[in-house]
Amino acid sequence: MTVVSAMGQIFYSLSIAMGILITFGSYMKKEVSIKGSKENVEIFDTAILIMAGLMIVLAVFSFSGEDMEILKAGPSLMFITIPKVFASMRLGTGIGIIFFLLVLFAAITSSIVLTESAVSTFQDELHWYRKKSTIILGIIMIGLGTLSCLGYGPLSNVTIIGMQFLDFFDFLKNSVMMPIAAIAICIFVSIVVGLEKVEVEITKDGNSFKQKKIFNFMIQYLCPIFAFIILLSSIANAFGFISM
Repeated sequence: MTVVSAMGQIFYSLSIAMGILITFGSYMKKEVSIKGSKENVEIFDTAILIMAGLMIVLAVFSFSGEDMEILKAGPSLMFITIPKVFASMRLGTGIGIIFFLLVLFAAITSSIVLTESAVSTFQDELHWYRKKSTIILGIIMIGLGTLSCLGYGPLSNVTIIGMQFLDFFDFLKNSVMMPIAAIAICIFVSIVVGLEKVEVEITKDGNSFKQKKIFNFMIQYLCPIFAFIILLSSIANAFGFISM
């Protein structure tokens, strides 16, 4: 179940099945290598994940006091464990302020990236002006973000299937919506678009596609199966049928 949870986290970390890669991929210039861009994302994202994991995991075990509720916490760990780490450090208050300012900037830039996918969709499908799409989406995001903040304050007694608002939104997006989108994308790419067109795009300008057989196998069989496993196990865990 730990492996299943990790696979679910990969969706969020690599922005898979969010529409981000598709949206920004459509803005790429023809001379930009798809393969090279992919490799950059893989290398840098994995390196940062390993560093963050080493920091968070060690901090959680050191400052949890063997409290199982804390050990099982999800996104809320940032607001439970990390403040304890800074409180135990010299100049921890100043470092903590800088850290959470960086978190704020990371959240803002991520919000801009995520908003672009929805804004472009509204522009294409509903023929809204960019300004109108951005304002409406901004209002929705502020509303949902406010609920996430209040979920650990005035609205802490309000839960959805036993989860605070932030945890529920994280579950709904990472563990339900994104696996469903991933399955749909696999079907769309392998059947509707066709794997031949994928190969044509990747091999433009003489680029090689050495992973062709692996890619075809993964997009047709492996990825949909694992996405389905993540979806089923996450829902079963949320309703208490299994424990992750």
